[in-house]
Amino acid sequence: MTYRIAVAALVLSTLALLAACGSQDEDRELVIMTHDSFDVGEDVIAEFEQANDATVVILKAGDAGLVLNRAILEKGNPSADLLFGIDNTYLGRALDEEIFDPYRPDNLDSVPDHLILDDTNHVTPIDYGYVLLNYDKAFLQEAGMSPPSTLEELTRPEWKGRLVVQNPASSSPGLAFLIATIAYFGEDDDYDYLDFWADLRANGLLVRDGWSDAYWTDFSMYGGDYPLVVSYATSPAAEVFFSETELGEAPTGNVLIDNAAFLQIEGIGVLKGANSRNLARRFIDFALDTRFQEDFPDKMFVYPANSDAKTPEFFRFAEVPAQPARIGPAEIGEKREKWIDAWTDVVLR
Repeated sequence: MTYRIAVAALVLSTLALLAACGSQDEDRELVIMTHDSFDVGEDVIAEFEQANDATVVILKAGDAGLVLNRAILEKGNPSADLLFGIDNTYLGRALDEEIFDPYRPDNLDSVPDHLILDDTNHVTPIDYGYVLLNYDKAFLQEAGMSPPSTLEELTRPEWKGRLVVQNPASSSPGLAFLIATIAYFGEDDDYDYLDFWADLRANGLLVRDGWSDAYWTDFSMYGGDYPLVVSYATSPAAEVFFSETELGEAPTGNVLIDNAAFLQIEGIGVLKGANSRNLARRFIDFALDTRFQEDFPDKMFVYPANSDAKTPEFFRFAEVPAQPARIGPAEIGEKREKWIDAWTDVVLR
């Protein structure tokens, strides 16, 4: 064997060894980047690990906006294989940045058409919920008041100093409710969404940076002064679930006004450049199966996207809106920053 042939053989054998090592490393560990509210049973994750002879690492990276920002900064060389928690308020930006590889799971047919986030199959819907106004039943009863039947009522004197919301620049439910008001009032009508927010400000509106402060501190249910708060349709059900005594009725209720609630859909996608792409795809299949879908509703208080999955019995205390706001991800992606800036000028400055 000549020297050149021997060197070539050595190079080829080294490359083959490296390729074999790479194939062994790939699909042995799956890293899922997600928001801080992600909560799925350890036993469910363990089932996937055992079935695939792999390890799952959950990488929590802040709220949904921060998670997306990190994924964009890491575009092409991600620290994770999957991103879970991209919703319809941020989907347009994610698709524009091209951070996902397309994948269509076989069981996507179990998801109703109105929950399909992305018809290009870059993001698969996993769960959904509704952002709307919650009210404190005892407070309104003692005050001799009924829940508002229109958003316009909130600008009247009887509701002065009664509503706490979250800043849409820093809060996911705050942004969702802002979008709902845009759907409700429009942008260029004689009385549009900015006119409404200006009237709310003049009527004693309180704005908090996040949901926790608004709900646990300012909401009258927990000792605050505000009987109306932006929260979720499942919040009354959660109140029943966490109550130390058995309740036959939720102590809070949902304000069900047509076009004044936001349908928030969360999905999952394979990050472009993922190390464990095949394993990531198998996890998406797993996340849409009923085992996974029936585990998280009593932890994250959202609904499963799979129509075959059952929800907990206490979800019967969660009334849902018949007609949520109708604004698509593309329009939200195009106008989100403009809407937030305009809201900030009117409400906070």
